[in-house]
Amino acid sequence: MKIQFTVIGKTNQDFVQKGLDEFCNRLKHYMPFELDIIPDIKNTKSLSQEQQKEKEGELILKNMQSGDYIVLLDERGKEFTSLQFADYIEKKTHTVNKKMVFVIGGPYGFSKKVYEMASEKISLSKMTFSHQMIRLIFVEQLYRAMTILNNEPYHHE
Repeated sequence: MKIQFTVIGKTNQDFVQKGLDEFCNRLKHYMPFELDIIPDIKNTKSLSQEQQKEKEGELILKNMQSGDYIVLLDERGKEFTSLQFADYIEKKTHTVNKKMVFVIGGPYGFSKKVYEMASEKISLSKMTFSHQMIRLIFVEQLYRAMTILNNEPYHHE
């Protein structure tokens, strides 16, 4: 199974980018992993929040392929501990045939079409994080899950 992490817009904070690079490189040791960056929409000041979500949604869906298992990182999604998330990833490796795609939407969330296309939603916390920080938190948790599944000493209980 391949894992793709799709985000809207470039990471513009250097420390976040360095962390992303570090964990993305570590993940490639365990599985095929790809960070997919969808360019920011231009001239958003003239768009309503709903219009911006629609435009971002079109770009997100354009990057998906038939058979992709789409998981939205959404505040209303299911929450996991790190051990539960590792178990979740392990189970998905046996049931997802092609590619599992985790998606972070834009600043206003996802369009209705993206929600309809998604297989499920997960939440990383009840707290709110910036779209920059959640990228780093997610790839670190995915890496943590892989070390748990491989009985490596990164995670401590």
